[in-house]
Amino acid sequence: MAPRLAAGVAKVIAAGNQPGAKRPATVITFEPLLIAAAGEDITLLHAGRSSQDMHATYRAAMLRAKLLDLGEQLNRTRATLIDLAGQHAGTVVPNYTNGVAAQPNSYGHYLLGFAAALERDAQRLREAYARVDRSPMGTTVLNGSSWPLDRQRMARYLGFGALVDNAYDASQLSSMDEPVEAAAIVTAIALHTGNFVEDVMTQYAQSRPWILLQEGRGNTYVSSAMPQKRNPGLLNDTRSAASSAVTLALGPVIQMHNITPGMSDPKDVKQNAAMIDSAINALQKWDRVLKALVISPERALEELNSDWTASQELADVLMRKYGLPFRVGHHFASEVVSHAKANDIKPLDFPYAEARRIYAEAVKGSKYPAELPMDEAAFRAALDPVAIVRNRATAGGPQPAEMTRMLKEAREKLAAQSAWIQARRSHIDASLAQLDADFRQLADRAADESTAQAVK
Repeated sequence: MAPRLAAGVAKVIAAGNQPGAKRPATVITFEPLLIAAAGEDITLLHAGRSSQDMHATYRAAMLRAKLLDLGEQLNRTRATLIDLAGQHAGTVVPNYTNGVAAQPNSYGHYLLGFAAALERDAQRLREAYARVDRSPMGTTVLNGSSWPLDRQRMARYLGFGALVDNAYDASQLSSMDEPVEAAAIVTAIALHTGNFVEDVMTQYAQSRPWILLQEGRGNTYVSSAMPQKRNPGLLNDTRSAASSAVTLALGPVIQMHNITPGMSDPKDVKQNAAMIDSAINALQKWDRVLKALVISPERALEELNSDWTASQELADVLMRKYGLPFRVGHHFASEVVSHAKANDIKPLDFPYAEARRIYAEAVKGSKYPAELPMDEAAFRAALDPVAIVRNRATAGGPQPAEMTRMLKEAREKLAAQSAWIQARRSHIDASLAQLDADFRQLADRAADESTAQAVK
């Protein structure tokens, strides 16, 4: 019967491909079309089957495709981050903690930090994909069937990498977990997007920012009332897109809460596709932001030299080169900063004689040398933001050698992720092509047999 039934299925598929034709979304409404095309015998196809495992299978197949779409955009945005990091490996800028200028850093190093965060999101995506890329087909409702269906063969034809092993898990638990796990990835990506945007937004509150968007081109827009304003529309849109992604990602979590196993609430294909599309949209906008940034190294350095973000280096140098305990050096540096701020003195203008006086007071009555051990040149060098960044020795720091290493490794990971995505797509395409070829061969047999019968 197989060739004849295959011919019936092919007839229904061909009819469904016609403009305006019926394309049922459920097994119950699809089966009558099959019966009309090939007779009641075609219901043998339903032996050992259920809409439960069929729906779980197509949902998994569609979700894995969406994850690959997300992975590709994640790679594009990471590539832009990494390229920009390479361009600004030597650009020294302020970095902030607790909303306050903290230490000088390479802007490229800062960007590689975000690239590393997105690499973790890429790892999460690969791990989630492996769990989504499992075939529930052949598990029937929840405990299998008396028909000895070849689940492995069905999984191979549909391009799945493995089976959902437990028949109850297949459509009752795993198919509810998958959107929730995808939502966690969407959430992480959206949060990273929002973190970056908010950091740039803090500059727009300044009268002379060191980082801005290129004006026009949909990046900025003018105020209807205030001529001087150039509102960062692209940043606002990107933040809003990230917030929308977080909102949609909460959906599967809330829908899965307090329901019995197997319910359809968190499984809606359109809703889950929209959730992943929202993360893709946020990443696309972030990519646009990165390409529209205008960074002023001179203004960044001016800001660094107008504040005392390099003051920790005084304590570090006193300990590393002169054996002074860090806390003693930290107390000295803190007193220097307090005096400077009270008297509106910038780091480059701080009198060396005043530093010697403050040091003597800081160590008075202690066992440590009464004279500041660093000479004026060493004192000035310790407050130079560019030298601080260049002389970092920490693995993973912003110094040139480490930047070169991290940029190389970031690009290698990017290439590996691209290869992984391409391999997954190629595997699915090859599997489905094999399924179509084998199906056509079976359906064609019916036509050959019909012709032979007519000849007889």
